[in-house]
Amino acid sequence: MTPLLPGATIGVLGGGQLGRMMAVTARQMGYRIIVLDPSPRCPTAQVSDGVVVGALDDLDAARHLARQVDVITLDTEHVPAEVLVELEAIAPVRPGAEVLRTIQDRLVQKQFVDRLGIAQAAWAPVGDVEELVAGLAKVGAPAILKVRRAGYDGKGQVRIEPGADPAAQLARLHGEPAVLEELVAYTREISVVLARGISGEIRIYPIAENVHRRHILHTTRAPAPMTEPQRRRAEQIAVTVAEALHHVGVMAVELFELPDGRLLLNEIAPRTHNSGHYTYGACATSQFEQHLRAVCGLPLGDARALTGAVMVNLIGDLWSKGAPPWQHVLARPEARLHLYGKDAPAPGRKMGHVVLLDDDTDRALQTAEGLIAQLTPRT
Repeated sequence: MTPLLPGATIGVLGGGQLGRMMAVTARQMGYRIIVLDPSPRCPTAQVSDGVVVGALDDLDAARHLARQVDVITLDTEHVPAEVLVELEAIAPVRPGAEVLRTIQDRLVQKQFVDRLGIAQAAWAPVGDVEELVAGLAKVGAPAILKVRRAGYDGKGQVRIEPGADPAAQLARLHGEPAVLEELVAYTREISVVLARGISGEIRIYPIAENVHRRHILHTTRAPAPMTEPQRRRAEQIAVTVAEALHHVGVMAVELFELPDGRLLLNEIAPRTHNSGHYTYGACATSQFEQHLRAVCGLPLGDARALTGAVMVNLIGDLWSKGAPPWQHVLARPEARLHLYGKDAPAPGRKMGHVVLLDDDTDRALQTAEGLIAQLTPRT
């Protein structure tokens, strides 16, 4: 295939912060960007060459975008796979419809992982109370009940404690089909961010160690402290997933590490990822440039780390009394501030992040917590 060179136009489905950072990088490289999003002032639209206003399931709007671009990619896996099928008749779509068809339904994703022989938490499908009761008998309690589609950052999830009424817990999901998952006693979560090109070429970034607060990613440290055999096992899991999906672009594979060292696959994100933000400054090629290289058919870039790094998310709660005092971040020479241009801060909403470039990642984690304390409004 002939690579798409600078001057080509890239269509992005979804206009959030991932699309925004991709668009900034694309324009630096000489590409044009057109985005589809319900808001004409979404984060990606602010730095794009054009915007098509429409919902992600608006097929007419998506076709209008497709006719203006040379390749289509996305910043969210929640674009309906059926929409991508229609767009593939107009322009190349990377990642393709089959990737999303496998990933965006948790039931289908778990069946896919089982077929690959990759370990994951015990699970059971839940469509009604009888299936939930049977699932609890298999998985045990406490357990996590998750909607099959569209849940993220803790949304669409219910924790079921021992002795809880199954019917009442299922009702909290308002009739949505779900899956029940074993509550895993893991020691930490790690993620493998990699890119796969059209030819099957793969580049793997240093593995990230993630800490969540209130179901939202709080900090990422890279490289994650781990043994070489453990690193190779984690990378092999991620490569197996990417190759089985014939994925094109950046992908993140989230894993639970158990006390005995075993790894369980948690989730697959077929896109650039929050835990890969550290690559924008800490690696020779950022995840955003890497994704663009993959979807445009270019050779993949060097994924090696230039320095250690810690990323800390900036959540909307920090804006409760107005703009945070950014001078505390900007005074630090190792800090890189990224704000997403979102109009309305809200509790739990990701508004930006800070990357701290430091080979001493223990120190960088302490710095990150100190910065969050300085940015947090006083009561």
